[in-house]
Amino acid sequence: QVQLVESGGGLVQAGGSLRLSCAASGNIFSISAMGWYRQAPGKQRELVAVMTSGGSTNYADSVKGRFTFSRDNAKNTVYLQMNSLKPEDTGVYYCNVRGRRWDGARPGKEDDYWGQGTQVTVSS
Repeated sequence: QVQLVESGGGLVQAGGSLRLSCAASGNIFSISAMGWYRQAPGKQRELVAVMTSGGSTNYADSVKGRFTFSRDNAKNTVYLQMNSLKPEDTGVYYCNVRGRRWDGARPGKEDDYWGQGTQVTVSS
């Protein structure tokens, strides 16, 4: 199995900052991408930022210049530094890993794995 443990959510005033962390563990064979998604009440889950194994990073237009995605490959951990937070950033933030785990003695197929989510609330 692959486990993703998130931390760092909370309540913050508009203009404030939060840092989210997500640590991946388990029988991981390879990771092709890690990212953050969020889901606001009544809305679909949307991409916030994603980093591929090659190091390229893509951000949603709504967070560019405010959020910074970083990754510690040695620890299989990713971070999302969120600055200048706005009320519209409120939602549950989910860590995602796209990769392959060991399936017995062989690597399995590529799949998506999700964390349990962490609540971010930005008050106006």
